[in-house]
Amino acid sequence: MGQAVYILGGHQTDFAKNYSREDRSIFDLLTDGVSGALAATSLDPEEIEVAHVGNFVGELFTGQGMLGGFLGHVHPSLAGIPASRHEGACASGSLAILAAMADIEAGRYDCACVIGMEYMRNVPGKIAGDHLGAAVWVGEEATEATFVWPAMFSDLAQEYHERHGLNHDHLKEIAKINFGNAQRNPNAQTRKWTLTDQHFANDDELNPVVEGWMRRQDCSQITDGAAVVFLASEAKAKRYADARGIPLESLAKIKGWGHTTAPMLMETKLTASKGSPYLLPWTRKAITDAYMRAGITGPAELDAVETHDCFTINEYVAIEHFGITEPGEAWKAVEDGRIARGGSIPVNASGGLMGVGHPVGATGVRMALDAMRQVTATAGDYQVEGARNVGTFNVGGSGTTNCSFIIGT
Repeated sequence: MGQAVYILGGHQTDFAKNYSREDRSIFDLLTDGVSGALAATSLDPEEIEVAHVGNFVGELFTGQGMLGGFLGHVHPSLAGIPASRHEGACASGSLAILAAMADIEAGRYDCACVIGMEYMRNVPGKIAGDHLGAAVWVGEEATEATFVWPAMFSDLAQEYHERHGLNHDHLKEIAKINFGNAQRNPNAQTRKWTLTDQHFANDDELNPVVEGWMRRQDCSQITDGAAVVFLASEAKAKRYADARGIPLESLAKIKGWGHTTAPMLMETKLTASKGSPYLLPWTRKAITDAYMRAGITGPAELDAVETHDCFTINEYVAIEHFGITEPGEAWKAVEDGRIARGGSIPVNASGGLMGVGHPVGATGVRMALDAMRQVTATAGDYQVEGARNVGTFNVGGSGTTNCSFIIGT
C-alpha cells in the first residue's frame, strides 16, 4: 500500500429507529450520521476536505439522489467540498471507503468524511425486497422468485450442499450467535428482541420458510441507518493525536484492502468455480489480497472478523473464504465455538447484519467502524478482549462486488 490511512473515529445511528415513522427524512438520516461523527471525534467541520457517500437505491426508496449535496445543509463549512456517491449494492459503503483512501494516498486531501446510508423502512417489506432486487441481472435471473435475495442465497446454499453437504442446524447456530451478540450492542436493530430456541427451529409459524433453504431467522433486516468514519493521512492523524495528547499508535489504521468484481450472474459465478476448492473464488481473492497488503498470512493473525451475513449461508461460506477452516469444513468452526463470543476468532461480535441490521449502503462503513472500535478497545459490551487486527468482508449482489479490509493498530 501507499501511505497509511488512519481512522480517526466515527458514528453509527441507532439502527432500531424507523425514520419514516418518526416523520424524518433521508436528509435527517445523513445529518444524524455526520453530526454524530463530528461530535464523537471533536473534529471541526472545517477540517473535512472531501466526502464520499455510499448508497445503493436512495432513488427507489425515496426518489432522492444527489446525496452529497446535503452536506452543505448539515453545516455551512461543508458547502463547497468535493463529494461523490458510490454504488455497489450492499458493498456501496466499502466502495466509498476505497475512494476516500485513494484520495488520501494520492495526496489530494488529508481528511475525508465517508458516509454509508440507506433509508428503507418507508415502504412495505415486499416492495423493499423488489427495490433491492436491482442488484441481480434484472430479467435474467431470479425471475420466478417471490423474494429475490432469499431465493438467490437459497440457490447458493443448494450449490454448497451439492458440493460439500450442508446441515441447516449449522446455519441456525450462526443465527443464534449473531442475534445473541446483538443483545450487547446499543445500536443494534434487534437488541430488544426476545427470541427463543423455537424461533430458530424448523417451526413454520415462528420461523417460516421464506425461500428454499432460507427461513425467517436466516435473513438479515430491512433497516434505516447511517454509519460515518473520518479517514486521515498520517500527517493529519498525527496532528489529531497530538492535539488530544494521545499516541499516534493508539489510532486505528487500514492495514490492507481487497476489491474484486465478479460477473453479475450467479450461474456464471458458480459455473466458473467448478473444480475450485472455493465456491466464490473472487470473494476469496478479495480477502487474500487484503491479507497480502496488510502483510499477514491469514486468519491466525486476526483477532476477530466482521463479515456480511445478509443470510446465514453467506457467513457460513465466508468462514471458509477467510481461511478459518478449509473449504467444505465451516461446520467445524460452528461446532467448536471458535466463531462465538469468547472463541479464538469471534465472527460478528457486533451482531452482524442479522442482529445489528442491514441498511445496505451503510453496512461496509459500519463494519469498518466496528473494526476500529474493536482494535481501539472502545466497543463496550461487545468488545473482543485484546483485539489488535480485525478483518472485514462486505459483498454486493450474489458475490459480485467483494470488498475486504484489515483494520488494526
